[in-house]
Amino acid sequence: MHGITAKKKFGQHFLRDDNVVNRMVTHLGSSMSKSVLEIGCGDGFITRRILETKAKYLQVYEIDSEWADFVAQRFEDDDRLTVNTENFLDIDFSELEAKAPWSVISNVPFNVSFPILYRLQENRHLFTNGVLILQEEVAQKIVKQSGKGFGPASLFLQYYFDWELLDRVPSSAFKPEPKVSARLIAFVARKQVKDIVEPERFWKFLGFCFSRPRKTLKNNLASTHFKDMHIDPETLALRAQQMNIDQFLSLWELVR
Repeated sequence: MHGITAKKKFGQHFLRDDNVVNRMVTHLGSSMSKSVLEIGCGDGFITRRILETKAKYLQVYEIDSEWADFVAQRFEDDDRLTVNTENFLDIDFSELEAKAPWSVISNVPFNVSFPILYRLQENRHLFTNGVLILQEEVAQKIVKQSGKGFGPASLFLQYYFDWELLDRVPSSAFKPEPKVSARLIAFVARKQVKDIVEPERFWKFLGFCFSRPRKTLKNNLASTHFKDMHIDPETLALRAQQMNIDQFLSLWELVR
């Protein structure tokens, strides 16, 4: 495309469906009149549509220098646009503070979906909301409340953001076509989040609780240094997938 090859190592599958990008922009609504951040612009298919809105600023991060240069030249007359040839995972987020808060729009490379989501969480004070294209399996895992697929990642991302599944995106909407289906998913950063005592240890503790999904809490904690002597037998008999975040937080107060 445009004399530039899509690179598999960057997980490049470029959106080609106007209905999908219009849905993304429409869902963000009035947020599109403020600061907008795009992760991975490719050849600018989504970038072009954002610039058709009243967005005050558009900051783009594109790891592939060929596509970054192409997009910068394609829209060089629009002084609202800044294109950065950087890996979004490695940027200095303090650079975004001056024009915060930001709305995020992105066709997220499937091979780095969770690392990007975790970086957004770490710097969530800079973001209000966003619409992302994610692999269907990843999107479903994020919104799961219990059962198969529900785990620490679900609880972690739900604790800091409100999520909403939007339209499915078929493989035919991309070029080249991915081997898996995708989904539009929207998020809003939660303004009020209750502090967790020793949060890093808490989320690691959750990892132990879910280490063997079919096993009970008692079995999963047996090989750890966390003591279960203060936990009632009914709770110990549960599987982690049967519990919610409030139950885990109460459990944490007993074992930490």
